[in-house]
Amino acid sequence: MKQIKNQLVDKDGEIVQAKDKILNEMILDFSIVNKDAREHSSQTEVCKTISGMSQEPWPEDVVLYQPYKDEQIILPDLSNCLAVEAFLRMCHLEYQIEERTNAEAMSPTLKVPFIKADRYVLSGLDGILQFVETKGITLTDKLAHEERFNMKAYMSLLTNMLELAELYLCWFDKQTYNNVTSIRNGFAHSWPLNHIQNRMKQFKIERKLQAFEWYQKSIDDVLLDVETCCEALSIRLDGKPLFFEGGPTELDALVFGHLSAILRVPLPRNELASKVMKFPSLVQFVRKINADYFKSSWK
Repeated sequence: MKQIKNQLVDKDGEIVQAKDKILNEMILDFSIVNKDAREHSSQTEVCKTISGMSQEPWPEDVVLYQPYKDEQIILPDLSNCLAVEAFLRMCHLEYQIEERTNAEAMSPTLKVPFIKADRYVLSGLDGILQFVETKGITLTDKLAHEERFNMKAYMSLLTNMLELAELYLCWFDKQTYNNVTSIRNGFAHSWPLNHIQNRMKQFKIERKLQAFEWYQKSIDDVLLDVETCCEALSIRLDGKPLFFEGGPTELDALVFGHLSAILRVPLPRNELASKVMKFPSLVQFVRKINADYFKSSWK
């Protein structure tokens, strides 16, 4: 894992100083992202096979599959589902939502959400983004090369910090696991299958956290990481309505997905939401995206 020497680069090439201890751990190492991408090689091949189809319109029967929001979905999955929904809405693309208890098992990468468009099945924001681009639709055509690099860097930061923090809290904070995660993740099964399902998923998450050197962290370390990540996002936003001029990008969608889920989901421990609420510009950002693209108010 590379270190970024206590620096984040903003769109003007300026250096933004942040907390020394945590910024050394901020992950802008795209080799790690590539490692995760190799797990999705089959999905990438699908995108390659449709790369010549940009002239075809967006299908009319696109379905987005996800777990049941009210009874089943947990924080990290909700973050990803909201991010994908926000991205599709920013692109003004039509889709229908179907909730399934076995949505994760139906996904080609065992991750939610995923979409079915014609004969193609794509999962996660990256896979869906690639598919949308094959239709000639993009949110980043107005960005300069340096801006696109910075956008990907901040998206990597979100994926490798906020998402890991959500996984850590949901699966390895005992209070959250016992009162929320184990119940919702085991929703589709009766005992003892629900217990077996939970243990298998917890082991999988443990391996992921160990690979990213997060499993050994304390809850205080995790919360400090979240606060520093939010500080970096707040500095980058700099009071503007969006992260880049000229309209929303997939970074806006991803930030909205994570922050909106953190602020909305009631958990026994509310430290994640408290960290986000320390930055009013981020809270206002969530409210704006929600009002502009989901046509609903949020307090």
